[in-house]
Amino acid sequence: METQKVQDEENTEINLREVFSVLRHKIWLLLVCLLAGAAAAFGVTKFLIKPAYTASSMIYVFTKTTSITSLADLQIGSQLTVDFKALGTSRPVVERVISKLSLNTTYEDLLKTITIENPSDTRILKINVVNSNPKLAAAISNAMAESLSDRVAEVMSTSKPSTVEQAVVPKKPSSPNTVQNTVIGGLLGLLIAIIVVLSRYYMDDTIKTEEDITKYLGMNTLAAIPLEHSGADSGKHQKVRDGSK
Repeated sequence: METQKVQDEENTEINLREVFSVLRHKIWLLLVCLLAGAAAAFGVTKFLIKPAYTASSMIYVFTKTTSITSLADLQIGSQLTVDFKALGTSRPVVERVISKLSLNTTYEDLLKTITIENPSDTRILKINVVNSNPKLAAAISNAMAESLSDRVAEVMSTSKPSTVEQAVVPKKPSSPNTVQNTVIGGLLGLLIAIIVVLSRYYMDDTIKTEEDITKYLGMNTLAAIPLEHSGADSGKHQKVRDGSK
């Protein structure tokens, strides 16, 4: 058992050495594929993918008529946060925004660009809107905050929740991430090159060296006869043959 284990470890080490040797001899191809993949990903991200901007506004869950005097009030606030998130994506709220801003879109399409979050351990709702137009993203986010506040007042028959922060026009796109996509593209190109190189190597079962005879046929070589070539190669092989005498 110990002998078999040692042999397995030696075979694994030899296989790894073989893999690294194959890849080392094709390092130029790997580098080309790495650069090609990175360049392709950069070009697609920079010139073909339309940038998107994210604008965010925030409202406070408790209204002006809500008091925080006990743990029960805090628990009620947690439940209200869940209710407000559901109200924020309801059809009346979203369609009111569409009407107010005269948007040429549907409820379903606009809803796909809106996410409502509750930052951890807070009674605040954050309304995020993604749009290719940064000014429109901010306008929709602010309109959503106002529309949600109005809807809460209507449903709960109470005063409107307070606005914590209005959305501002974003200066930088939130997506796509050019650097990240370029790195991923380069690594993908490198991975494809490695797979192709190793696949071609291991699928090639022709005998080329004395080691291949031992490896594939399990036989030892008694002698090697170099091939004769014309010209410079002939002299080169002749020297090798003569030197082996």
